[in-house]
Amino acid sequence: MSDDQKKHILEQGSSFGKEVGAKESRKVRARQEGPANVWSGFAISGLVGWSIVIPTLFGVMLGVWIDSRFPGSYSWTLMLLMAGLLVGCFNVWHWVSRENREMQREDSDDE
Repeated sequence: MSDDQKKHILEQGSSFGKEVGAKESRKVRARQEGPANVWSGFAISGLVGWSIVIPTLFGVMLGVWIDSRFPGSYSWTLMLLMAGLLVGCFNVWHWVSRENREMQREDSDDE
């Protein structure tokens, strides 16, 4: 086995050790915080759901109002429904990515 291969194996071993240590620290922190109950899962899913539903419904209501006031060949209801859905999905994506960054920051602080 060449020296380069040995170095590569040692580097993989050290990254494996870091990964195992990070997982163990997450487990210890989860035990200290206590078990997550069902209601916290419902709360998170509700937050995600309403973050999508509210902009979508607002878009539909605005579209229906525009269609009733200014009839035309295009359906504002459908266009604003899609726009509200996109805005809601962007909100959820932004929130999830922010939470993910916080978790990664906490993991890096633990190391």
